[in-house]
Amino acid sequence: MALPVRHLPVVQNWDCHGCTNCCRDYHVYLTDAERARIGAQDWKQVPELADVPLLVGGGGWLSSRYRLNQRADGACVFLDPRGRCRIHAEYGSAAKPLACRIYPFVLVPAGDHWRVGLRYSCPSVAKNQGKPLAEFETELREYGRLLEVQEGLDGRPVPPPDLQPGQSVAWPDLLRFTAALLAILGNRAEPLERRWRKCLALATLCRQAKFDQVKGARLAEFLELVSSGLDAEVPADLEALPAPSWVGRILFRQALAVYLRKDAGPERGPAARNRRTLFGAAWRFAIGRGPIPRLHAALPETTFEQMETPLGPMSEAMAHALERYYLVKVGSMQFCGPSNFSLRFWEGLEALALTFPIVCAVRRMVASLAPDDAIALALHIVDHNFAYNPHLGARRHRVSLGLLRQRGELEKLIAWYSR
Repeated sequence: MALPVRHLPVVQNWDCHGCTNCCRDYHVYLTDAERARIGAQDWKQVPELADVPLLVGGGGWLSSRYRLNQRADGACVFLDPRGRCRIHAEYGSAAKPLACRIYPFVLVPAGDHWRVGLRYSCPSVAKNQGKPLAEFETELREYGRLLEVQEGLDGRPVPPPDLQPGQSVAWPDLLRFTAALLAILGNRAEPLERRWRKCLALATLCRQAKFDQVKGARLAEFLELVSSGLDAEVPADLEALPAPSWVGRILFRQALAVYLRKDAGPERGPAARNRRTLFGAAWRFAIGRGPIPRLHAALPETTFEQMETPLGPMSEAMAHALERYYLVKVGSMQFCGPSNFSLRFWEGLEALALTFPIVCAVRRMVASLAPDDAIALALHIVDHNFAYNPHLGARRHRVSLGLLRQRGELEKLIAWYSR
């Protein structure tokens, strides 16, 4: 029996507005069935495609897989001059690779159902433009069915990610932890930066506890009690928190460089064009002074000094846009498990928390833009990488994230870049 879709983010809208960014930015890898289906389509009759390889080898560890070919400017070979997909136009949506059909949705298996997330790298998602997600429920059920076949799930529940090394709980209890985080993040009575610091405080307390005997209703009571006591644990005044240490700042800038780097597609940064410029950029991010290397074409010329200059509180609209992003990411559980490099629950939450000061730093870099445009661009840049950039799943980044947590730097960075 197919897994049902039970979690749809009611706070989010979307519809395709034909920007074609997704047809230019991503490598689309194919299953054997998709490769055979495209091979059976008669594309040699199209003059623009007659002498163009339609598929290419994945390269590296993906050498045994094929992907859709791209032109020199990064555009998919099937993208026509009007910005339409030739496969869709000729054979219908069902003939396209599933990765193309499902974008920007992310379906995360959570025990006996799917939870739905979104890629904010899609500009329409970042700007909340379009229809309520409830109107896509039929399509999402079909995507879930196809994903089950593609991934060989056959209706079988996927095991839950561990809370931390050596500690796990069943899916119903893991969803209770998720609900507790959503309750904190959704509380508009206080600034979003403090809500994040409360989430990290809850994670710290839960990391010290054992849940072998605390399950079900008892766990729900425990989380409610602990959450209600966070006001005393988490200072409301930003000035009460010390500035990040030099170690915290260096590790933060290293993570920032990973999130900003765009070395393919139309938004490829001038500083990401070859090894020499990348080496120079790495040195700049290490010292943290002077001009910020333009690793992403959408970013203007600015300096590290400007990035450290407070902008004051966010507008209500900006805060709501960020709140929407984090409610979707946590509610969909896209921050942990197989959807995010198999990170454990608390580690994945801390990885997501690190994106908050990164978004705030990008906001400072693009301070000349209108506030709504600035936050949409920041989310577009950050979410292009979150849970997808392999550098973020590498051991080096996970060690850096662990150091930031152990030294209490995450809370300091969140407060520091919220000023």
